[in-house]
Amino acid sequence: MCGIVGYVGGRASIDVLMNGLKRLEYRGYDSAGVAVIAEDGSISTRKRAGKLAVLSDDIAAHPLPESTTGIGHTRWATHGGPTDENAHPHLSADGKLAVIHNGIIENFAAIRDELIAQGYTFESETDTEAAAILLGREYAETGDLRAAFQRVVGQLDGAFTLLAVHEDQPGLVVGARQNSPLVIGLGQGENFLGSDVAAFVEYTRFALAVGEGEMVAITPDNVEVTDFAGNPVQSTPFEVQWDASAAEKGGWSSFMAKEISEQPDAVANTIRARIGDDGLVHVPELDGLDELFRGVSRVVIVACGTASYAGMVGKYAIEAWTRLPVEVALSHEFRYSDPVVDASTLVVSISQSGETMDTLMAVKYAAERGAKTLSICNTQGATIPRESDAVVYTHAGPEVAVASTKAFVAQVTALYLLGLHIANVRGSLTSEQITENAAELQAIPEKIGEVLAQHDEVAQLAHWMSDTRSVLFLGRNVGYPISLEGALKLKELAYIHAEGFAAGELKHGPIALIEPGQPVFVVVPSPRGSQTMHAKVVSNIQEIRARGARVIAIAEEGDVAVLPYADTVVRVPLAAPLFEPLLCVIPTQIFAMELASAKGLDVDQPRNLAKSVTVE
Repeated sequence: MCGIVGYVGGRASIDVLMNGLKRLEYRGYDSAGVAVIAEDGSISTRKRAGKLAVLSDDIAAHPLPESTTGIGHTRWATHGGPTDENAHPHLSADGKLAVIHNGIIENFAAIRDELIAQGYTFESETDTEAAAILLGREYAETGDLRAAFQRVVGQLDGAFTLLAVHEDQPGLVVGARQNSPLVIGLGQGENFLGSDVAAFVEYTRFALAVGEGEMVAITPDNVEVTDFAGNPVQSTPFEVQWDASAAEKGGWSSFMAKEISEQPDAVANTIRARIGDDGLVHVPELDGLDELFRGVSRVVIVACGTASYAGMVGKYAIEAWTRLPVEVALSHEFRYSDPVVDASTLVVSISQSGETMDTLMAVKYAAERGAKTLSICNTQGATIPRESDAVVYTHAGPEVAVASTKAFVAQVTALYLLGLHIANVRGSLTSEQITENAAELQAIPEKIGEVLAQHDEVAQLAHWMSDTRSVLFLGRNVGYPISLEGALKLKELAYIHAEGFAAGELKHGPIALIEPGQPVFVVVPSPRGSQTMHAKVVSNIQEIRARGARVIAIAEEGDVAVLPYADTVVRVPLAAPLFEPLLCVIPTQIFAMELASAKGLDVDQPRNLAKSVTVE
């Protein structure tokens, strides 16, 4: 989950590295560091615990020597706490070589013991330092950074992306990836490496993905990619579909506030070119897969965190439209539960970054057992799409805030498109039914805008409740995953107890949590969908209100049945019941962000979290 960046070229490397790390800080912000090769050929490093600003202030006060080659790192701590000593880069024993690392080297203890037995000493608690000292030892034998690097990666187990520089070979950065992301930025007279394209999109929008078990060496004028055995690898470059300004705050108080405001565009851009003039859904990325979809007997959605809740929403729609049974499994549980999957199973993975390690491993597990795999992803060149049989890209643009918002609505949108596409192929819906649902989806961006217009009212509610220590969420059917997602946002951002429950479970235990003043958000289903379900949720509201709960109802316009029992009603525009989650989730996002702000917390970089979980 760490962020890494490398650079060789004609620019001041420290500027490129710090700009890249700023864009990658969402991947980890426990500490940060850089290593540069100075014009006199010597290596200089600087690393500090804390957020990137601590390192930036240090460098401003004590500038590093001029350089055009370097590597940089922002850390999410795994082995060893967030200290100056454990921050990256780590050096070889002779101090001439620097290494940065994302991932976990599983056999580091054995390597460390071997090196200690040979007389080497260690200054940190990290697994990375073992790789740095080992690489230094191999370099002493080979005198060539590429050759030494190839030797080392063959000795490492686990998930890792490594970058290294050596003062004897200025103008060269080497890297390798194994179950951890790495992308090359292709420039003119300069080249870049990064955990994702955000590291270098300010300088170039042309990129090349480094594959699993591959090494790369970049110089200002050349990029060389090989496998771990040294065999050349051919890859196809791609162009990043957004520019650097998309990853800037642009005057907003936080990236999260900006990204919440971008949700109408996230949905609209994900729909674009996938609904034809005839109103039918056609996803171009799925061309040629009709026989696959006709032969599928069940669907399994694998994801983690917010993406899993998007999957739960998608389950209701896909089952309703395709009549295929759909299961939603947490990626990290999926492959350890001995799941029943075969050639007639479609495994759909959801990951904003396309690098979520648990989800990647679930996809590989499914493929090994003959299942067909399809990914829903927001990031070009990511690993999970490359490991899948097909991909449906969301077009939410870069999401920098750690707590996901616009990626969630884009993922739900992509699942709806997938469901309607499959329904069209299988004939489980008529053309009229597909066009009716597609029209509902096309209307969602404008309706999200109407919900966003209530930001100030929801913000005021959050500020009134700034001393709240516990919030509960209730929902039924498609409202249930929204209650789970609403609770997750409060946990992530406000660090308070929050739980989401299926409203029907209330009398089976959770009602014991209700006491006078307990805030409860209730996602109220539309009375136009199921009168019975609506009545039952209103009954739930009466039950908790009778026990002193403070009820905040999220209900559609015109629903007067909730008025006698709710303390506050947040309205959403009318939409078909299956599409209401895209509207009802918005107030929960705003509330969590504003409650965290009222408590003086950092909404973009909540404690202990990182954006992309690239370790198991």
